[in-house]
Amino acid sequence: MSPEKTYALVNFKPLTGNPEQQSIDTIIIENGRISAIGKAEEIGGDYQQVDLNGLTLSPGFIDLQLNGCGGVLFNSDISIGTLDVMHEANLRSGCTAFLPTLITSSDEDMRQAVNITREYMAMHPDRVPGVHLEGPYLNLQRKGIHDPDYIREPSSAMIDFFCENADVIAMVTLAPEVCPEGTIEKLSKAGIIVSIGHTNATCEQAKAAEQAGATFATHLHNAMSPLGSREPGVVGAIFDSHSIGAGIIADGLHLSWENLRIAHRLMQDRLVLVTDATTPAGTDMETFVFAGQTIYHKDGKCSNADGTLAGSALTMIEAVANSIREGLAPQTVIRMATVNAAKAIHVENEMGSIAVGQFANFAIFDDSFTMHGTVSGGELKLKK
Repeated sequence: MSPEKTYALVNFKPLTGNPEQQSIDTIIIENGRISAIGKAEEIGGDYQQVDLNGLTLSPGFIDLQLNGCGGVLFNSDISIGTLDVMHEANLRSGCTAFLPTLITSSDEDMRQAVNITREYMAMHPDRVPGVHLEGPYLNLQRKGIHDPDYIREPSSAMIDFFCENADVIAMVTLAPEVCPEGTIEKLSKAGIIVSIGHTNATCEQAKAAEQAGATFATHLHNAMSPLGSREPGVVGAIFDSHSIGAGIIADGLHLSWENLRIAHRLMQDRLVLVTDATTPAGTDMETFVFAGQTIYHKDGKCSNADGTLAGSALTMIEAVANSIREGLAPQTVIRMATVNAAKAIHVENEMGSIAVGQFANFAIFDDSFTMHGTVSGGELKLKK
């Protein structure tokens, strides 16, 4: 079904992520957006109907940290073609919108990533709300897989460039303790989401970053100072906050399931599912190159020769299924994969919910979380 057509989705089980939303059995899609929702008898009209045969329908998932998937990596090929491949691979896991994520690299690559993302956003605003620059202003002690040769302090010229392109740069991950005073405040005031990550900050430093305007944290528990009894670290600062959000990688490899449940119990709607996926996500690739290193993909784990984790091979539907299987309520998990992500980057009026006026982005799956289709910008794709 093409996005130019007007049609009705019927006979589905809604999993909206909003427990207060009234029961719906019909969604009208027009010009790529939701034009009506509710009961069929209330909506009326003569629309071409698409019967979803009792499958579950949720808002399309939103991934705020996606390095690559489907055999491609944004860092390796900063191009429209790469983003197209990532989008097509995403659809197979119910992910309809994402922040292409460029990890620590040169100024030239960051400029190119901004330019390519700007071009793609103009073509597909329903798919990409912006780019995520993860680094290069990080702490070497918490670099993870990032190339140490490119990790550096920010220059005033690049911070100015970021601010001038705040309409495209949705999120910047940085270590607050290595950035000059005023950096976070400047980025935040420009409208960029500043995320604390790859950081060895103390709890006090992390709280100062929040006061300066940081509103998010990158892959909670990973590449950050841990919660200790007398030094709560970045993890403690996030848990103690009432406003800062965080992404979390629910693959059972980046953190224990107990830590997923604890984080949600403390953070509720501030917690967001992310994949941090790399090249092999959605494929059976066994090796790939990331940050100049050979990375091995086995049993869902991506790591270099010394065992350092190098992103993940996780997909969004797997993150959702894992989280529900490990004890979180389905409505809660859908929120973590949709509206919580949208709110974190201030696009909740455009995507993340089943609401009139939003992009028609949906995930369609069965009770075992096997994907059966998606609607992406109004375009319906169902498995035959």
